[in-house]
Amino acid sequence: MNKKELLSLTAAGCAAALAAGTVTSVELTQTYLDAIEERDGEIGAYLTVAKELALSSAAASDGRRAAGKPLSALDGVPYAMKDNVCTQGVRTTCASRMLENFVPPYSATIYQKLNAAGCVMLGKVNMDEFAMGSSTETSYFKKTRNPVNTARVPGGSSGGSAAAVAAQLAAFAIGTDTGGSIRQPASFCGVVGMKPTYGRVSRFGVVAFASSLDQVGPLTRTVEDSALVLNILAGQDPLDASSLPHAVPDYAKSARPASLAGLKIGLPEEYFGPGIEESTRKAVLHTAELLKAQGAVVERCSLPLADYALPTYYIISSAEACSNLGRYDGIKYGHRTKEARTLDEIVTRSRSEGFGDEVKRRILLGTFTLSSGYYDAYYKKAQQARTLIMQDYAKAFEQFDCLLTPVSPCTAWEFGRMSDDPLEMYAADICTVSVNVAGLCALSLPCGADEQGLPIGAQLIGRPLAEETLYRVGAALEAARKEA
Repeated sequence: MNKKELLSLTAAGCAAALAAGTVTSVELTQTYLDAIEERDGEIGAYLTVAKELALSSAAASDGRRAAGKPLSALDGVPYAMKDNVCTQGVRTTCASRMLENFVPPYSATIYQKLNAAGCVMLGKVNMDEFAMGSSTETSYFKKTRNPVNTARVPGGSSGGSAAAVAAQLAAFAIGTDTGGSIRQPASFCGVVGMKPTYGRVSRFGVVAFASSLDQVGPLTRTVEDSALVLNILAGQDPLDASSLPHAVPDYAKSARPASLAGLKIGLPEEYFGPGIEESTRKAVLHTAELLKAQGAVVERCSLPLADYALPTYYIISSAEACSNLGRYDGIKYGHRTKEARTLDEIVTRSRSEGFGDEVKRRILLGTFTLSSGYYDAYYKKAQQARTLIMQDYAKAFEQFDCLLTPVSPCTAWEFGRMSDDPLEMYAADICTVSVNVAGLCALSLPCGADEQGLPIGAQLIGRPLAEETLYRVGAALEAARKEA
């Protein structure tokens, strides 16, 4: 197979080619490394390329294949890792000056699982600093460009992960999602993004932003690829007390085109109102028609508390970020100022120099909402609203198997358009944050393009542990779009 053919393979396609002996993992990995060297200067997806480690892992995979002992279906398949996941011996920066030279002494559970499955990590990819942002513009190191249109942002905070997959610089990628950070960049770059149920995937070794909201998931080219990767990632971890004990099904069995007869899918009216671009509304409603053609019953519904999700999310996430980022003090590890004589100066200046504006903004907001006299007025009310939002969804799922909404009210915007207005940037998360607030699962998949050719994403939202249902519906939609 030539270079173009290899890079166009899905993760499942790579696995099939490796199993058939059409290509070796070393050849496949070298092809991706060459592509990164040739094109990533334009895209800016990677912060660290682990060339020697990748080729060593690929050679080991080829040895297992030759012995007839592959570790998994994806043994030998190259992927990219978001740079907030600890990888022993490989720099992990969170796209921040604070961790510019940090090399973890241990590995995250998900990295260990991918290693145990034989997957080949090509390197670490760019993100918004400490996962705080929706465009990957807050990275300390550089901007990542959208491969569909390099004048546009790739979304965030997992912009590097989405761009790497869309630009064919990795067969799949790992991202994290705190308020839409997998789904929104997947939508902007025209790939598939899965935000699993809270606790379905271990967070041990993933640098925390907001601990009750963060979740790890895959960004892939197809629904089938997403299911194959989640098969590896999912499961209880004794090192993460929030991970769920439920058995992990074979998601790949669900990610196959089939009739949707018997499924009821809701269209929440609140997600199709003012603020949603007309091209996005039309594309998602067309997706609803495709679902009907596949046998599903699609009906309008309501989530009355949807408007409260965004302020609830930003109060809770900023409060948790304030707590989690307190460990970066210039003493134990991370950036330390050279211009200080007292302990107070070391902490203050190290944080001032090490954190970017968006991270500082959220720390300040979190400190304010947790402070004496304001805790009850803001943080306590946000937690109460969170309970009501969860009940809102629970009531909807009494009637529907899943919900269909846009991923984002708009398509990818030009660089700089929203970076000077934090509130406008925050509002762009309005379609995704409620999923994290309620601990649900959600799948983003391409459903069309606007008049400028920019990708539009549809979001399928499921009740906790309903990933199989989302993959079933997603696979049917994917097949219907290919036939159309």
